[in-house]
Amino acid sequence: MSAVLSSVAYQQGSFKRGAFLRWLRKTHGMLGLWGAALGLLFGATGILLNHRNVMKLPLAQYEKSNVELQLPDAKFSNPDHLSNWLKAELKLSKSASKVEAEPAKTVTWNGLLVQQPALWKVDFHTAQYSVTTEYWVGNQYVSVKRQDANAFAFLSRLHKGVGMNKGWILLVDSLAGALIMLSITGILLWTKMRNSRLMLAGLSMGSILLATLFVIQSV
Repeated sequence: MSAVLSSVAYQQGSFKRGAFLRWLRKTHGMLGLWGAALGLLFGATGILLNHRNVMKLPLAQYEKSNVELQLPDAKFSNPDHLSNWLKAELKLSKSASKVEAEPAKTVTWNGLLVQQPALWKVDFHTAQYSVTTEYWVGNQYVSVKRQDANAFAFLSRLHKGVGMNKGWILLVDSLAGALIMLSITGILLWTKMRNSRLMLAGLSMGSILLATLFVIQSV
């Protein structure tokens, strides 16, 4: 009787393990499909970024232009006011990515103490272009520098998330999560949920984790 019960329990355990492994295969496949397109994009641009200096790849290029923009007669009360005016005047699609204000200060120049006016910096960044501006408070103009990316530079900026919104960041996070889950489900599929293989996988992952922590602490 005990032998029969043991056999039934073993079969039930095997059935549950088989059902779980089938679910793992489906999950593994769906995660792989989700990450395939973005993985191709990030893989290709990652190779481009990693070897652009060694291989001297002239692919990612920018068209640069500088201009001194005349300011209106009305004075700007703060950097945000200037930012809104620049967005409208330059017909930019996005609000400023960064607004900075450096206060007026006294500096030494050629042995003399010189009063330096406040400096306002307003930057606009998207994947297609970058616009950086500088305004010395009191001037009648603002210096504007623009860089327009070509197709390869655009892909590189996508890879680095330059000028992208929160939706893109979440999308990239989903790819990172998919890669983590692919690793976990791949290891579990290899073990086939057998105790000996689970133990070996656990020891291997633990060793890699400890080695990684040791390297980080040694840097």
